[in-house]
Amino acid sequence: MEQLKTDLLLDAKGLACPMPIVKTKKAINELQAGQVLEVQATDKGSKADLQAWAKSSGHQYLGTIEEGDVLKHYLRKSSNDEAIERKHPHVASNEELEKKLEANENIVVLDVREAAEYAFNHIPNAISIPLGELDDRLNGLSKEDQIFVVCRTGNRSDFAAQKLAEKGFNHVVNVVPGMSAWSGHTNSII
Repeated sequence: MEQLKTDLLLDAKGLACPMPIVKTKKAINELQAGQVLEVQATDKGSKADLQAWAKSSGHQYLGTIEEGDVLKHYLRKSSNDEAIERKHPHVASNEELEKKLEANENIVVLDVREAAEYAFNHIPNAISIPLGELDDRLNGLSKEDQIFVVCRTGNRSDFAAQKLAEKGFNHVVNVVPGMSAWSGHTNSII
C-alpha cells in the first residue's frame, strides 16, 4: 500500500494508555488547522481512545490502518470549517449529487479534502485534489465539464468552487453538507 501523505508523524509505539493521547494532544498543537497527523501506536486500546478524544476535542478521526503490531491512526486538526460563510451561488445537496451519479450523468466529482481523508472514505471515481493543491492542478480539469465539488462539510468545497469559477470554470456546483453526511456509495483503502 502506498504511504498516505501526512503533515506530522507521532511515534507512540510501546506506550500504554494514557500516553498515546497525551502525546497526540501535544503533537496536534504543532499542526495548522486542516493538517493531518499520523499516530503510530502498539497499544490496541489506542484506536477507541483516539476516536473518542478526537470527537470530544473537535478534531476529525479519519481512520486506522493495522500493519502487523502497529496501528497507524490518522487525525485531521480542526479547522472550524463550520464557521466559514458560504458564498458560491451554485449549490447541490448530497441527495441531488447521488441521483446524478445513479443516473450515470456525465459529471465530474472533485474531492478537495486532504489525501488521507479521501483515502479512508470517498465517492467512487471522484478526483482527489486537496484544496491546497488546486491552483497547481487545474490543468487536470476541463472547463467544459460539470464539476461537483465535495469536502467534509461544504466549506472547503465552497472555497474551491469560488476558485474554479474565478479561473473560468462555468459549471461548478458546491455539494452541501458533503462527506460528513454522505449516505451514498463510497470506496476506501480499508
